[in-house]
Amino acid sequence: MSTSREDMIRVDQAGEFGATRIYAGQLAVMGDRGPHSAEIRAMAEQEAGHRAEFDALMARRGVRPTALQPFWNVAGYALGAGTALLGPEAAMACTAAVETEIDKHYSDQLDELERDGDDPELAAMIHRFREDEREHRDAAIEAGAERAPAYPLLSAAIRLGCKVAIKVSQKV
Repeated sequence: MSTSREDMIRVDQAGEFGATRIYAGQLAVMGDRGPHSAEIRAMAEQEAGHRAEFDALMARRGVRPTALQPFWNVAGYALGAGTALLGPEAAMACTAAVETEIDKHYSDQLDELERDGDDPELAAMIHRFREDEREHRDAAIEAGAERAPAYPLLSAAIRLGCKVAIKVSQKV
């Protein structure tokens, strides 16, 4: 099934927005002295850059944002704060889970864009951002994500939430 370019841009912008909110929630709990605060802050800055590029692309192409942005604002922040409250490894588990799903999502989009060959600008953005997301995932795993309490359950729940958010944000 082919996804419209507008739907791709809408969901990707929503995802980058959600990521900035997750990191904001984590940093609000962990502060600047948490074991992974500097790393989280650097990831947050990268995500803010991704979001800014999608915001600009949306404006140029006249793509409306998801109507669920106010919900993702609160849900992302709550997810970030909640995982940080569980501890630094749980915050990293959140990053690893989210980025695993985003890697898959961006890879699926790239397959479609490369097959169709009709939007090299969007394909280049997604490719560049996917590489950043992979680095975030790998850094989170290296920082102890898999040592989080109930890691398999926590990771599965977050990944499921991401899958639902992706499906819903494409159209709503």
